[in-house]
Amino acid sequence: MSKILENLKYSKSHEWVKVDGKIATIGISDYAQHSLGNVVYVEANEVGEITSQFEPCGVIESVKAASDILAPVSGKIIAVNNDVVDSPELINEDCYSNWILKVELSNPNELEALLDAKSYQAECH
Repeated sequence: MSKILENLKYSKSHEWVKVDGKIATIGISDYAQHSLGNVVYVEANEVGEITSQFEPCGVIESVKAASDILAPVSGKIIAVNNDVVDSPELINEDCYSNWILKVELSNPNELEALLDAKSYQAECH
């Protein structure tokens, strides 16, 4: 069974978001990394770019599939985790500590469109 952290919000496309003030840290869920299998490539949009909720903000590839990473929130990208870009397998080792990008929220109300841990768990079955 996939690990789902209580303190995060989730999108139906299996991204997680952790909000600290106006900063949203974004990654992919344990369910997503298990579904993908061995992650071999991660790409994120550039720092300074604006993301829109549920629009692509990066790409993740495994030996099985390639998927867009969809932004769970809108805002300006303020950081990309180059460790994950350089070593994509970190996603498989711990998808929750190995975030992909950080966004400065432009509309905190968008968080209401995301799932809490209990709702996300139901989505994964």
